[in-house]
Amino acid sequence: MSRSPRSRILRRLLACVAALACAGSAAAQAEAPADCAPAAAALTPERVQEGLANARDHGFLWRISKGGHSSYLYGTVHVARLEWMFPGPTVLDALNDADTVALELDVVDPDIQRRLQAAMTAPRGFTLPEALSQRLQRRAAAECLPPDTLARMGPELQVASLAVLAARRDGLDPAYSVDMMLSIIGHGRKKSMISLETPEAQMQALQLPAAEDATAFVAGALDDLEAGRSRPLMNRIAAAWAAGDHAQLARYEDWCECRKTPQERAALKRILDDRNPALADGIDALHSSGRRVFAAVGSLHMVGPLGLPALLARRGFKVEVGDFER
Repeated sequence: MSRSPRSRILRRLLACVAALACAGSAAAQAEAPADCAPAAAALTPERVQEGLANARDHGFLWRISKGGHSSYLYGTVHVARLEWMFPGPTVLDALNDADTVALELDVVDPDIQRRLQAAMTAPRGFTLPEALSQRLQRRAAAECLPPDTLARMGPELQVASLAVLAARRDGLDPAYSVDMMLSIIGHGRKKSMISLETPEAQMQALQLPAAEDATAFVAGALDDLEAGRSRPLMNRIAAAWAAGDHAQLARYEDWCECRKTPQERAALKRILDDRNPALADGIDALHSSGRRVFAAVGSLHMVGPLGLPALLARRGFKVEVGDFER
């Protein structure tokens, strides 16, 4: 990597991480009780340079070919350890070979950031029962968040954020998002950057349309958080990703305990299966236009007959599993 692109990557990384992690970091550091999760490590230029130099391959990589040329499909995690956020040599070679980087959302794009914030805080038209709202506030306090940090978000997003933040106690942090690092590198290397989804559509998929279903979903998720079931699940997903254990991830629904209620099953379908066809269509359209695409999407979109590798194979792609030397 030349000095100039590296400098651009470092500047973008530090600015983006500061923006995305400031609330959680400030809450953890401001007179926090001893049992608060540690704040995300400061990503200094030296730490970023070391991370890029020592990075190992993680996750799931496929080469997808059709029409005489190849693209790449990469399964990511949105919550990771510091050392995982930097792409290893095989992944970086694939990204360098592409002229286009396609992500669920390009979180470095200021317009995407603005629209995502607006979509996350759009009024829902209903309020949670007071007792459930108080449980959410207690969980936020347990994660050392100021009371109003999550208050403007929809209830499903609030409880999902709390589950993610709880994993900081195990070294997993949204400030170390693999997707964010790929976005920063893609911009730094002057790739064409594409968002496969819109912030509005993504938020719509993450929210249950009926108030009673949203209320039941939040109650169940809080039950899991309060019983200590959320962190082991997050850790198991992260460990499968880090090891490149696709067979483990493919059995996700067998061990996630995330299909116990009609609301959970509906949420899982909306979050994964219902989004995959449009993601596959977007990747196919970019590739068919002649681009060499590096498409990076959350790893749970990569499993089963409705996962992206299977959908792209049905669209005529030759799908080959990448071979990481670990």
